[in-house]
This record gives sequence, structure tokens and C-alpha cells, in this order.
Amino acid sequence: MSEGDDVKGSGSDAGAAGAQGGDAGAAGAEAGDADAAGPKPSSQAAASFVEPPREQIPDISRAHVAALESGHADEFWVAAGMEHVILRTIGRRSGNEHKVALPFWSDHDGSRIVVGSFAGAPQHPSWFLNLTDRTANPEVLVRVRDGSFWAEAVALADEEHDRVWAELIADRPFYERYTERTSRRIPLVRLVERRPA
Repeated sequence: MSEGDDVKGSGSDAGAAGAQGGDAGAAGAEAGDADAAGPKPSSQAAASFVEPPREQIPDISRAHVAALESGHADEFWVAAGMEHVILRTIGRRSGNEHKVALPFWSDHDGSRIVVGSFAGAPQHPSWFLNLTDRTANPEVLVRVRDGSFWAEAVALADEEHDRVWAELIADRPFYERYTERTSRRIPLVRLVERRPA
């Protein structure tokens, strides 16, 4: 793996996954048609969780991906009250496939938003840097509990970022704490479904 696109900086918000477990289950699930993003749920507040040290996040994310790929159980797909996806990107330098488990937040139209917080690390997570390389990642593969889909990953900017950020932290105020640890603007990425995988 090349430096800069390996899982070392995967940057999933894995504190929630770590709080809920993250051991891999037994049987592999077959990917069917993805659930279409539906209307925004009435509440998307996160449950409390113990935030792990940042250096443990990549290992927790790998374990969480394995658990998510093992089946459809709520105990894996809903951690700390937050629904999750597996986001697959291609390394912008290595060309290798990388997977990361990420909690998502649903916007008013039901589209899924993932957050490149990396727990307030000074650098963007590798998955975000990978998906911004449109040559390596013209689309990204997203796995949800009941299927998979190809998506266009759209980094939010300007007023749209500000609007979504304000609504997100109303539900999940822990993200606001991450801004106190870093000078970067924490990315928000809309996963726009294009076709089933």
C-alpha cells in the first residue's frame, strides 16, 4: 500500500463501532438491491459512547467492516444509535481497494451523508482523499445493510456544508468537539446513489 492512501489513516468515526463491539460474525451476506435512501428519520441522535484513542480507529474500523460484511444484524449495522455503511474506495496512489465503516446521517431528502472527521485529526482521512481523486474514484461502492450501490461522492461546500453541518451537530454534538482539535474544515460527503451494484 502506498503512503497516504492506506488504512493507517482510514479515519472512520469508529468510536461508535468500538463501543458496540465490532467482532466479525460467521456467515457472509450476499449483496442484493440496496435500500433506496428514504425520507429523513425523525431522530438521528447518537447514543453515548466511549471515544477510543485515535491510533486505535483504523483497527476498530477493520474489525467493524468484517462484522458488517458478516451479516445484517442490528448489533453491527447500528452502533451507538447510528446506522453505518461500508465505503469502498480505490487508493489514489496504490490502486488498492480500501474499505471503511462509517456512520451516516440522512439529509432532508434521505440522502446519506458521511463525515470526514477522523476524530479531529489534523489531516483528512485517507478515504476522503481517495474519493476526491476522480481518476481513481469516479464512483464509490457503498454497502448498506441490505445491498450495495454505486454512488457519486459529492463533497459539500459553502452554504450547503454549513446547513448540513448545523443540522448534523444538532443530532450529534460530538462532531462539534472535533472542530476544537483541528484547523481543517471537516468534510461532509453526500453519497448520491447512481445504480445498484
